[in-house]
Amino acid sequence: MAASDAKQRRHHFMLVHGMCHGAWRCGAPATAPALDMAGCGAHPARLADVRTFEEYSRPLLGAVAALPAGEQVVLVAHSHGGYSVALAVERFPDKVAVAVFVTASMPAVGRPMAATSDEDLTLGLMLIKPANAFTTGNPDEVVMRDEKLLTEEGYGSSWRVFVVVEENCGIPAEFQRRMVAQSPGVGVRVITGADHMAMLSRALELVQLLIRIADHSQA
Repeated sequence: MAASDAKQRRHHFMLVHGMCHGAWRCGAPATAPALDMAGCGAHPARLADVRTFEEYSRPLLGAVAALPAGEQVVLVAHSHGGYSVALAVERFPDKVAVAVFVTASMPAVGRPMAATSDEDLTLGLMLIKPANAFTTGNPDEVVMRDEKLLTEEGYGSSWRVFVVVEENCGIPAEFQRRMVAQSPGVGVRVITGADHMAMLSRALELVQLLIRIADHSQA
């Protein structure tokens, strides 16, 4: 590959973890910073002090907002991280080359983000480690319930790709495809032999897939 081509194919990734987890890399290059959402991983805030989904997602929103003019990022969400990525795309559609949902929650335009929550899944994950789904029981939460939040002009204008994992016991394949069906035009890729933690069970395959998706976004 020529030097000019290599430079053109250099991508800026941001990886967004799911509920109960923290930053993940899955063997990605140094151009793929993995962010801790507020109250998670090594983030200094206590989860109990993070009252709203807006506060929870601020590390990602701040990172995307800080991108230099003209630079675009490939946002990669895992599991519950899909909500934060959707919010970032809605706020900064011009800064996102493609949003990739790796067996992640993928809300649809014109519906509240909380509408894609699977209550059994949420309960199960909350029993593993303290977490906050930001969907019920909090009078301060408005973002997750706002049916007008995600628009065609913002979130809907970005290229989105959903990575289906058939062997996922956390979010069953049927539920993954139901989310895809609610968002016409979303690209679909499949990873076989992986479980919900695809970045661990099929790390190299996932990295290669993300690079191909990112390459396509520049084609």
